[in-house]
Amino acid sequence: MDAATQLATSSYPAVDPFQLVFHIDIFLLALAGVFALAKPVMRSVQFPPSGAPAADNLTSDESHTLHSEAHLIRHPAAKKEGWSLPPHVRAWSSRVPTFANILRYRLDVGFSLGQALVLVIYSAALVYPGFFKSNPFADPLRTGFVAMSQIPVVYLLATKNNLLGMFLGLGYEKLNYIHRFAGILLVIASNVHSLGYICLWTINHTFAKNIREPAHIWAFVALTTVDLIYLFSIPFFRRRAYNVFYCSHVVFFIFFLPALHAHQPGVWPYVVAAAGIISFDYLLRFMKTRVFNARIRPIPDLMLTRIEVPQLNAGWRAGQHVRIPLTHLLLLPAAKTPEGMVLMCKNVGGWTGRLYEMAKVGGVRTVQVMIEGPYGGPGHCVFASYSAAMFIVGGSGITFALSAVQDILQRDSEGASRVKIIEVIWSVQDFASLNPLVPQLAALIQQSIYAPLRVSVYYTRASDKSPGKDFLPPGLTLTAGRPKVAKILDAVMSRAVSYGSNVKASMDITGVVVGFAQVISQVDDGRRWAVGGIEMHEEVFEW
Repeated sequence: MDAATQLATSSYPAVDPFQLVFHIDIFLLALAGVFALAKPVMRSVQFPPSGAPAADNLTSDESHTLHSEAHLIRHPAAKKEGWSLPPHVRAWSSRVPTFANILRYRLDVGFSLGQALVLVIYSAALVYPGFFKSNPFADPLRTGFVAMSQIPVVYLLATKNNLLGMFLGLGYEKLNYIHRFAGILLVIASNVHSLGYICLWTINHTFAKNIREPAHIWAFVALTTVDLIYLFSIPFFRRRAYNVFYCSHVVFFIFFLPALHAHQPGVWPYVVAAAGIISFDYLLRFMKTRVFNARIRPIPDLMLTRIEVPQLNAGWRAGQHVRIPLTHLLLLPAAKTPEGMVLMCKNVGGWTGRLYEMAKVGGVRTVQVMIEGPYGGPGHCVFASYSAAMFIVGGSGITFALSAVQDILQRDSEGASRVKIIEVIWSVQDFASLNPLVPQLAALIQQSIYAPLRVSVYYTRASDKSPGKDFLPPGLTLTAGRPKVAKILDAVMSRAVSYGSNVKASMDITGVVVGFAQVISQVDDGRRWAVGGIEMHEEVFEW
């Protein structure tokens, strides 16, 4: 610290900035640990009331509804092997629905009030050390330490193999909003730190002298890398030039750490922590990466490329996704099929556009693909543990629903699923989008003997040609307009209550709604409790 800074801060009691920001990091780490430990506690296993027969003792004759719906009888495999049903664990959101609905309130697309609350708490935790017995412009050293304290956090939340997400049961994509916010705070603190010293040097007429010092030259190198990372992270580059965004992140992240250490060697613990985090992530990503021969073919109506990897048929959970390196596209693998892993790659231009054009030439082609993953997934949410499942998807989001439904039906065939009602609502622009998936949807409906599947497709774009519906199998409907989700959810709840009314064991009946948090808030509390609670699992991918 130079004389000007010491003079400006002489009116404040001595505070060790290194210890102050270190304790703030410990506080944030402890707060994350509380959430990680509280997550299982906030979910409570449902036990049958005393005197009620155990589910294992139920026969198929005792498990159908009052309306003699024979298709709801448990698969015979359950009799032979016993009911190996997954225990249902209710989330806290189904116990305090009013509070959960408030936290789910959307402030913007993909951004809820609950997420805003997290960022407010995070901001307060950093504002405190920045202003505690300090003036950011008279004591620029303090803001430098605040920026330093955020380096491991930003690097940690930037990783695909996110250690924090592993403890919280969340995929890296669900914590990405904190990464962006922490990065913005790092940029702000770094620039305030630099501008503070520039102002002090200018006031004391020592700018020319100080700017020539090697430590200060490296300081501006580090500041430039941070500012460029932020510049290439704006939505324009993330969505329209993803490779520029990705490569700039990698290159400038690498330059930033040694430049920071050259500027201030005392920050080496934070530099080592960040380097260790990113190195560990890339090591795991390398271990998760494989090269396979794959078959590709186009699906023109959906502008998708279907990728089949016959050699890969295990090692992931339904709903997880994989990545093809050097692309931003997330691919949702379906459940295990005879074709191996099946990926749906949407044509959004660039690499995906070239892949789509390649698939259009010569019918089915064999290519080599590098696959990294899996990542993400439903986390603590086990779809097979609910009595009713409802999936609401749009466009290419049908891949997630297909994956989850296939997994539920496979578990049900093994007597390892509680789900007896499956409803899929798919909203598309053009009714022609349904054509390539009719065979797959029809096959799933035929497999859903013991857990009936209904698929409702809605198209929103008017057309001169009327869609033919004669080719649609029972259980698959095509309707013009937007879905009345609340009405469909009410029907699913009625069917669930009807099914549970004659079940002697206390198997909680719980619907799962994917997306459309507003619909959950419209449900009457009495019906909510009658159906055993309603929980939401949402999958949203944005850049």
